[in-house]
Amino acid sequence: MSTRAGFVALAGRPNVGKSTLVNAIVGAKVAIVSDKPQTTRRAIRGIAMRGDAQLVLVDLPGVQRPRDALTQRMQARVDRELADADGALLVLDGEQGVGPGDRFIVAALARADVPVAIAVNKVDRLDRARTLAVLRAAGELGVADEIFPISARKGTGVEPLVEHLLGLLPESPFLFDPHDASDQPEAVVVAELIREQVLRRTFQEVPHAVEVVVEEIDDSRSDLVRVRALAWVEAESQKGILVGARGAMIKAIGTAARRELERHLGARVYLDLSVRVRRRWRADDALLDRLGIE
Repeated sequence: MSTRAGFVALAGRPNVGKSTLVNAIVGAKVAIVSDKPQTTRRAIRGIAMRGDAQLVLVDLPGVQRPRDALTQRMQARVDRELADADGALLVLDGEQGVGPGDRFIVAALARADVPVAIAVNKVDRLDRARTLAVLRAAGELGVADEIFPISARKGTGVEPLVEHLLGLLPESPFLFDPHDASDQPEAVVVAELIREQVLRRTFQEVPHAVEVVVEEIDDSRSDLVRVRALAWVEAESQKGILVGARGAMIKAIGTAARRELERHLGARVYLDLSVRVRRRWRADDALLDRLGIE
């Protein structure tokens, strides 16, 4: 029996629901989710098995005009992943409709020269008239033959979309172990789960300035995993916000992150989480190399 496998890259403005959609299709949490821009900084691959087909979804960073070394790398990664993909999925926010940012992305998709489908997300929040209007606007972008109204959060319309994406895959041996949900190293997954809790509790500039680095994962004991991690910020004022009065904020982040890590690792977790100031880390190419943000 022949098998099919390939990559489909998900492109879209920040916060349109790409990560939620990847998690829904894969059936596991492989990408963190928040309503903050720059939540996804790396190209995250989620591996979805459907019979004799392996669909590798590449959750790209939100496409945007670069502003610093970090966002330049994010945009360059988007272009590389699109060029190497077997297909692309443009995800639109049905609530916000089609805007200039979406047209900027369409230009990037045209450069990549791959088959494109469109998913109009969050239709569970729209009435029929608004849904039809945004579907019409999506069609006028002129980049895709197939447009799917979906709700990634509720799962509505997701399986017909998956069937279409499977049709884009070439005949190929499986590219990853069928039992894997993602290709991310464990330390990156752990760091991202911690950063997700930072994003949920901070506002304004702080979320963009935070990166989490896992320094150690010690699973030598059968009943406990010890995780030591640093949350980097760029200024003392940001550190003060992240630590909070009498350490209340960092304690709340640590408690919530520990619960997420225990769900992910299937074991009790002791989390040692500290905050450090690393000025202008987003502009430090050597540091971004070390973080794996290519």
